[in-house]
Amino acid sequence: MEIESKAFDKQQPTPNTIINFPNGIPGFENQTQFQLLNQEGSEIVFLLQSVVNDDIAFSVAHPSHFNINYHFVLSDEEKNTLKIQSEDDLLILLILHREDSSDPSSQPTIKGSIKSPLLINTKKKIGIQKPLSAIEQTITLTEKNNKIDVSEV
Repeated sequence: MEIESKAFDKQQPTPNTIINFPNGIPGFENQTQFQLLNQEGSEIVFLLQSVVNDDIAFSVAHPSHFNINYHFVLSDEEKNTLKIQSEDDLLILLILHREDSSDPSSQPTIKGSIKSPLLINTKKKIGIQKPLSAIEQTITLTEKNNKIDVSEV
């Protein structure tokens, strides 16, 4: 199996690097296998690339880079799906998306899906997207001169 993403040269995933999302990711339920890749030139943003479809990839980042900390409880179903034995095995990532402005002189805006973080069991390589229903704040991230400015909306 070989991945040829738009952002990277050909990649050869191995079974121990494939993250399985048993239910897929909402909107991409038929995509259940991904590989987490380093995004060249960035220490913050990674690429979650579908192993099956080269055209499907998500930019992701650890929420702590944006001073976002989560406190939530996993349901029994989520625990069973993730097969979590220790909280230390859980990786939380945000899916990022870029919004270009209609004004060519303004910088693009990077936003994170803070209400639906990805949860990955790093030992078992199993992931889910957890929708959160009661979040009181939204955060807009705007890239300015290779720095990311965090501001509330």
